[in-house]
Order: sequence, then C-alpha cells, then structure tokens
Amino acid sequence: MTEPSDYAGPFNPDFSHEKYNKETLVRLLKTYGEYIFRIDALWYLAVMDKWGNDQAFACDIKVWEKALVYELKAVSEAHNIHGDDVATVMKFFQCSPWMWNYDYTIDLKNDDYAILTFHTCPLLLSLEKEGSGRERLICQEFEPNTKRRIAHYFNPSIRVTGLKVPPRTDYNDCCCQWEYKLER
Repeated sequence: MTEPSDYAGPFNPDFSHEKYNKETLVRLLKTYGEYIFRIDALWYLAVMDKWGNDQAFACDIKVWEKALVYELKAVSEAHNIHGDDVATVMKFFQCSPWMWNYDYTIDLKNDDYAILTFHTCPLLLSLEKEGSGRERLICQEFEPNTKRRIAHYFNPSIRVTGLKVPPRTDYNDCCCQWEYKLER
C-alpha cells in the first residue's frame, strides 16, 4: 500500500499522520511551524491593540520565559540532544519548530564556535513594513536574551554576540547574524 500524500477523498476512520509519506510530513512540519509563528504574532498584536506595545512586550517576555523552557526540554528530549558545547546549541536550532520559518545558515567553525545567520525573517520583514521601529525592541532586547537563554540551557559559559542586529541599513545583507563562542 502506498503512503498517502494528503487527505483527499472520503473520511477515513483510521486516519493517522503516521501513514503519510516523508514529503508530506516535512510539508506539515513547515505548516505547523508557521502556525506557531502566526499564533505568537496574533496574540502579541491583540494585546498591543488593547493595551499598547509596552504591555504586549512585557507579556511576550513572560510567555517566552515559560514557553522557551518547555521547548528546550521537549525538543532536546525528542531528538536526544545532549552536550555542553556550541555544536549542541546549533543542533537544537536545527530541530526547533521555529527554525522552519527561516532561511538560515550555521557556520560551525569547531564544536565551540559558530556563526548563525538568518537570511530571512518573517517577523523582521513585518516589523520593517509596519514602520514603527519595533524591530529595535524585538531584535535588540528580546532576541539577544532569548538566544542567550537557549545557549545557557546547554552551557552558561557560552557567549552569544549579535554581529549584525536590526535595524538594518543594507537590505541586501542578512536579517541578523549571531556569534556563539565557548572558551574553555
């Protein structure tokens, strides 16, 4: 029996994602990753519309303080990711459902040093289009803190430095770029 690529046709009482072919499962992972991204954006905008950006940003920090702990543990366990070096952090990024939303590259120089470059970022593009300057707050406060928290989950001695952080002046360059370094 061939593995289905979609759910066209009649209702199937024995439906299961496990029956899909690999290509469909990958497409669904991307779809679900985008869904998570959109939920995050929609709740933020709803709070911002009602109580302003300061309150929305404060709520965002509170939500992600808890959600990030869950994501780190769940993704690490599901993929059996263990270690205390930069390569381990990069493995986590590769497996995170958020990363399906980006075009990115990881330049792993060695197990203790890497450059993570985001070539596309739907959030940054939306913020730039909005034109209110919120990318300063998100990209210069929220993102560095989040990236440090991810690295420090694996090893508190890993330093995270923003090499290129919005607001951008060159739109042909990357969206942002981060250095991860562990000196032993």
